[in-house]
Amino acid sequence: MAISDSLGQLAATLSSMVRTRLELAAVELEEEFAHFSSSLIWSLTALFFAGIAILLVILTVVAVFWDTPNRYTVLLTLITVFGLLAVGIALRLRTQFRNKPGLLFHSLAELKKDASVFDRGDKSQKEQG
Repeated sequence: MAISDSLGQLAATLSSMVRTRLELAAVELEEEFAHFSSSLIWSLTALFFAGIAILLVILTVVAVFWDTPNRYTVLLTLITVFGLLAVGIALRLRTQFRNKPGLLFHSLAELKKDASVFDRGDKSQKEQG
């Protein structure tokens, strides 16, 4: 029985070590994600200013054709189309972020289950012995 107890303790120790290493990896990956997010925000800011430039080009075109009777229709159509696109994309992104599990969530859960199985095995063997 001493060998099986030792093997059980060894397995529990190894499982604990792996879990600790994965938790550390998760922290490191989250820090990398924060760095990536910062880069993404700056990229989106650049795209925003590009969008403003495009908008000014559109307004220039509208100003050139200001004397036509359809200028308000064109402006309202463009506002509606771009506004709906922005809302649709924002809603999709919000849904994706809300439904995303934590980083390495499934791996950590499996390792915790493994550790609990080993812990139960050690307790039952100690109760029998």
